[in-house]
Amino acid sequence: MKPETYYSNGKLLLTGEYVVLDGALSLAIPTRFGQSLTVESIDARKLIWQSLDELGNVWFENAFNIQDEILNQVQHDNDVSSTLTHILNCARQLNPKFLNEDHGFSVKTRLDFSKDWGLGSSSTLINNIAHWASIDAYQLLELTYGGSGYDIACAQHNYPITYQIKDSNRLVKEASFNPKFKNHLYFVYLNKKQNSRDGIAQYKANTSNMAQAIQDIGNITSKIISCDALDNFEDLISRHETIISNIIKQKPIKEILFSDFSGSVKSLGAWGGDFVLATSRENPSAYFRAKGFHTIIPFEDMILMAR
Repeated sequence: MKPETYYSNGKLLLTGEYVVLDGALSLAIPTRFGQSLTVESIDARKLIWQSLDELGNVWFENAFNIQDEILNQVQHDNDVSSTLTHILNCARQLNPKFLNEDHGFSVKTRLDFSKDWGLGSSSTLINNIAHWASIDAYQLLELTYGGSGYDIACAQHNYPITYQIKDSNRLVKEASFNPKFKNHLYFVYLNKKQNSRDGIAQYKANTSNMAQAIQDIGNITSKIISCDALDNFEDLISRHETIISNIIKQKPIKEILFSDFSGSVKSLGAWGGDFVLATSRENPSAYFRAKGFHTIIPFEDMILMAR
């Protein structure tokens, strides 16, 4: 049997961080960086797993006895092994035929991006395993990491989307987001990966009546998609920052780190880590490098826009 390869796109949530959980219309964008998973049958009834980083270096490897370790959830002293075991058990729960053949598999994953970047090392893995197991990726996410599911939508689409949870349904639509001023947009990595589950817990602990904020963020999302002027775009993301700041009782990242920056800065995802979106009339790389942030990626080098 020939090896089978699955691929999923990474993700960025441009608008609606946190409030996407409560139904806000949000703008999500798949990235040019993703993760592949290649599966090859082997005779032994084992699962031989190897994970490679963006440089091709092995960052995790282990061998599992399918009958004993995966199906019976034997505890591991390695967190990655335990998490992987749990994901595979959940996949089998959704499809009992998965990993129930009379043979085993050699599996190799490969990231296109640093696993510290927060672009979806978990969501791309969940989506790839779901495809391999012929199950619904959203259901697998619910059984494992949880969250809104926008990252799974990005994994499965090759263009910007709006994402909204409405009446327990996920509404995913193609968004015509291709700003004229995209050459003035940059993504800057803040040198630390933020745990989205911690951010969500903090958000849920601080929410009260969210109806107005959800409506306001949805309106901002719609205006950002159709925005054709950088000045207007900067005003919209500043308003977005103010709304989220008031909800989670945390200062905007520009106020904390980049108060002397001439452009606008917007947090993405869980505030306080991962990437921010910066606007600048000139290349801002020198400014951010002087501040100690050396990963600055232009919009078009980050975003997947196949259509």
